[in-house]
Amino acid sequence: MNWGMLLALFGAGLAVTTNCFGSSKGVGMVAEAASPVIAEDSSKFGKLLVLMLLPGSQGLYGLVITILSLTQIGVLGGEVIPNTAAGVARGGLFLVACLPMALGGLASALLQARVALTGVQLISKRPQDSGKAVTSASLVELYALLSFVSSLLMVMSINGIKW
Repeated sequence: MNWGMLLALFGAGLAVTTNCFGSSKGVGMVAEAASPVIAEDSSKFGKLLVLMLLPGSQGLYGLVITILSLTQIGVLGGEVIPNTAAGVARGGLFLVACLPMALGGLASALLQARVALTGVQLISKRPQDSGKAVTSASLVELYALLSFVSSLLMVMSINGIKW
């Protein structure tokens, strides 16, 4: 068993799975809250669609980190992690590098959905304030992006480390 590869695959799997879970839960929550508003006034659909989509971005960020990790560890090309002690250490580094995206993306998707839910309530009462609702929900996106950039930089630098 190649433990280094296993650790790296676990990290890559976490990056996409936790983010897709958070995104699907968040998008579902907002869409569920938006449905009665749309049923009452279908002209609000476009304004609410943006709020429904925002928590979904984290799933895409997690997928990018996973694809990049799989490329770096040799699953999608490149050099396969060797089955050595150094390979186990390298696999552990990939696991650690994926954690910011896995945890930060999950948390930001769920918290962004909560902000977007309040935006749905705002748009239902005052559709002219949709920009305020979208801006408020977009503020949480910054932390998903910080998690993404952190994981991206770490994953990209691991193969440059001299063993």
